[in-house]
Amino acid sequence: MGLFSFFNKEIAIDLGTANTLIIYKDQVVVDEPSIVAIDKRTKTVIAVGKKAMMMHEKTHADIETIRPLKDGVIANFQAAEAMIRGFIGMMNEKNSWFKPSLTMVICIPSGITEVEKRAVFDSAEHANARERYLIHEPMAAALGIGLDVEQPEGNMIIDIGGGTTEIAVIALSGIVADQSIRIAGDEFTQDIVEYIKRQHNMLIGERTGEAIKINVGSALQDLPNPPDDYFVHGRDLLTGIPKQISVSYQEIAGALDKSISKIEEAIMKALEITPPELASDIYRKGLYLTGGGALLRGLDLRLSSKTKLPVQVADDPLRAVVRGTGLALKNRDKYTFLMS
Repeated sequence: MGLFSFFNKEIAIDLGTANTLIIYKDQVVVDEPSIVAIDKRTKTVIAVGKKAMMMHEKTHADIETIRPLKDGVIANFQAAEAMIRGFIGMMNEKNSWFKPSLTMVICIPSGITEVEKRAVFDSAEHANARERYLIHEPMAAALGIGLDVEQPEGNMIIDIGGGTTEIAVIALSGIVADQSIRIAGDEFTQDIVEYIKRQHNMLIGERTGEAIKINVGSALQDLPNPPDDYFVHGRDLLTGIPKQISVSYQEIAGALDKSISKIEEAIMKALEITPPELASDIYRKGLYLTGGGALLRGLDLRLSSKTKLPVQVADDPLRAVVRGTGLALKNRDKYTFLMS
């Protein structure tokens, strides 16, 4: 067994639009932004993950930074392959002369098409995967927060990632009702960039938009523990000169309102199509919030006020999906919901 495990590594991958996480031997060994930097002249990969993110929006004509995933699915096949290989290479640095075959479980959005699913399978195969399994993100999130998905009881998971928001009612190892919408963290960032441009006549990049979201992002205009105003630097649209402005969490709550309303609508739609017996379970247990979007200040309170149900934010919501994917990998003989 020891020799076999030397030749074969078992890894769980949360291939996200914003971040990619890899679990190996119950440890998160890779937690990096889903981005790759490529030299346009030689078509070679210069950097992946954090190093590539540091170059993002700061490159010259010969270097291109690519985010291979859009809306939760692979948008650029070659770049995605290069990125997965780069991340797996980070794990294998100690013995880079030897590349073991891999057993992979990768999580995918529940609203994915067959073509998009095939792209994930092919990318895994090109990254030296001998066995490949897929798991739906809401199912992985449910496992990751410690729910027993095999029981005849309904649980509602709301997983707000970078590219998609996955809403699913889970019972008896399956998804009974689900909604998958392409409004999530990236859309929030875009809303902030547009707001700053419209309201303050200032151009900012994606990275600055992300920083605003993390520091003063809010779903409510009135927070119990409000954050301090945040100073933002960008280019003045009128003069073309760099300038600094201050933004408050109330402004950002207003900018994000429309996108959050769409997420609320999708949750209401999922609740409407839930069978009544499972709906009574959800009434007792409430809703579980996972993914990076769960960290948005006041979002749990806003969703609770909309649905009149308790909303619980998972512990370490960013890693709930990859933890669940890791559990699915360990119990792949037992769980029937894995796709291979």
